Amino acid sequence: MDWSQHSIPPMRLEARFGDRVVPAFGERPRSIWAMVADAVARNPEGEALVCGERRMSWREVARRSAGIAAGFQKLGLRRGDRVAVLLGNRIEFVLIMFAAAHAGLVTVLLSTRQQKPEIAYVLTDCGARLLIHEAALADRLPDARDIPDLSFRIAVDDNPELSRFSELADNAPLQAEAEVGEEDTAMILYTSGTTGKPKGAMLAHCTIIHSSMVFVACLKLTEADRSVAAVPLGHVTGVVANITTMLRCAGALIIMPEFKAAEYLKVAARERVTYTVMVPAMYNLCLLQPDFDSYDLSSWRIGGFGGAPMPIATIERLATKIPGLKLANCYGATETTSPSTMMPGELTASHIDSVGLPCPGAEIIVMGADGHQLPSGEIGELWIRSGSVIKGYWNNPKATAESFTAGFWHSGDLGSVDAENFVRVFDRQKDMINRGGLKIYSAEVESVLASHPDVVESAIIAKPCPVLGERVHAVVVIRQAVGGEVLRAWCAERLSDYKVPETIDLTSDPLPRNANGKVMKRQLREAWEAARN
Repeated sequence: MDWSQHSIPPMRLEARFGDRVVPAFGERPRSIWAMVADAVARNPEGEALVCGERRMSWREVARRSAGIAAGFQKLGLRRGDRVAVLLGNRIEFVLIMFAAAHAGLVTVLLSTRQQKPEIAYVLTDCGARLLIHEAALADRLPDARDIPDLSFRIAVDDNPELSRFSELADNAPLQAEAEVGEEDTAMILYTSGTTGKPKGAMLAHCTIIHSSMVFVACLKLTEADRSVAAVPLGHVTGVVANITTMLRCAGALIIMPEFKAAEYLKVAARERVTYTVMVPAMYNLCLLQPDFDSYDLSSWRIGGFGGAPMPIATIERLATKIPGLKLANCYGATETTSPSTMMPGELTASHIDSVGLPCPGAEIIVMGADGHQLPSGEIGELWIRSGSVIKGYWNNPKATAESFTAGFWHSGDLGSVDAENFVRVFDRQKDMINRGGLKIYSAEVESVLASHPDVVESAIIAKPCPVLGERVHAVVVIRQAVGGEVLRAWCAERLSDYKVPETIDLTSDPLPRNANGKVMKRQLREAWEAARN
């Protein structure tokens, strides 16, 4: 099964990044700024960005972005220079990103959750010349002597007295677009760094455009669509699934400074939101709001999700409360510029254990430890090749050589592809539990726990065992009092006995996550070891 039943624009094979041959859309914009110009031509007065009381049309977005691009030139920045962005969800984030594309600069995205040493590492590694940051985060910025390449710092704040952003933005629009090649790096997003130092994934103009066109085509998005950005814009999901996807279809992006379920429902109803991408826990938190039924969410037709399985109970409740909403599982990574697979909304309920079909033009194979492709249905490492896969890691040829083979990115995820082409993801290679030779995939156990009505989320980790090697331990976030034995019994009814968590820690605190939102299982393992000693 594939996407041939959908209206997908024609593709052709193209050489890319020197040694790759991948399917790519034949008719496409040649740069991110070309997408901006196209959106203005198609929908000049249509709403482009909404954040609180601020509203901007596509014409205004282009004009303001071009003014910032002129400001970049005034600072002496030249094509290929890196501009680091340490901003939360706000309109300026989007304008700066478009302006950098217009001026031929590379946007380096930092997370507002990062601390001073992490920020210093990224700024030094990428050689950023300009840092644009939230004024409120000034105390996290490294000392000038620690980042000698950084020439300029500009603070952004809603209070003009704290912000220097007007110095950059209040310029006559830059008229001439910088000469930018499709394979030129447009952005650098640093990977999670769950082990070792983070790597700077280089997203080219062509990979971002390809992914944006995949979202638009598969989800049938148009300029009438209105998306709400409730995830961090500095994450690949925020950048691609939200910003550049809505840019490609010339729709409207409603920006939430942060996700709070009660506020999300108000915004979604008021703004007549049609499309969003969130993690399953965010949908659950919305459903838990006591006044959920009082909101008119009838315009909401596409609910993308990823990062974790969606509990069947959540799917059923959403189907009852918002009948017109189609849920679409999306699996991807920074290295694949967001989507690698997508589940057609009409198939989600019948294929709940799958992350979907390979996106148009994507090839996903399952490789064994011996470097041979495995047959359909067998579990191995997922390798991914498509027009969305990045060209490599910034300033790190060793990591690039280790992670890419003939254009395939080694995902590090253990999964399978069945005879109908549906992809399943079971675990990260390093997180799989080996209990006396029996393999246990944490995603399967976490999915079962997530289906319990008192569970918000969970993380399965291995605890050392002198006899069996490893045993199963669960850290479970609960919404109300429930005993560990109750949860073990719940699992025992649904899982093989060796997969049932032998020990469970219960908490009401959210699981620890890194800057990209991934659960830090290493931290959970370290906490368990510390509590034991």
